[in-house]
Amino acid sequence: MIILQATPISQNFWIAGLEALALLALAAYIGWWIARRTFAVELASLEADVHARHKELNDCHKSKLTHSTPAPGRIPGPVQLESLMAMPVIPSEPDDLEIIEGIGPKIEELLNKEGILTFAQLAETPAESIKEILNAAGPRFQIHDPTTWPEQASLARDGKWDELKKWQDELNKGRLD
Repeated sequence: MIILQATPISQNFWIAGLEALALLALAAYIGWWIARRTFAVELASLEADVHARHKELNDCHKSKLTHSTPAPGRIPGPVQLESLMAMPVIPSEPDDLEIIEGIGPKIEELLNKEGILTFAQLAETPAESIKEILNAAGPRFQIHDPTTWPEQASLARDGKWDELKKWQDELNKGRLD
């Protein structure tokens, strides 16, 4: 029969305590390292999934264009070609509209839902139309003043980043004071 004795690894109390702390630290480090590796793999998998979903969403937006094209074998007439040319082209990569002073993530989401995805589209949208979008979204958004947003967007569209930054330094939440 084996009898277990409760003797420390070392006979000195302080050295035994330090050995226990060293083992505990080693176990904590190994646990951290394993968790880090596990979550890194899971994070990479989730990022790949998000990228695939964005691609599917863009493909879905692009498919709107193909639904209105004529059936195969049928030659489109001039009216049909004009209607195809008038359809908006959905960009493959939307611009970061939050660069515009006064636009935050929620307002960018509202604009995207209305089909305003790029600086070019925002630059061509009258401030009154943007204000209507904000008013329709509720009182939380009605306080925003979009009068400078199309002008800021046109500078961003044209790549005039220095001018945009200089102007934004003068603005207060997208408004001229």
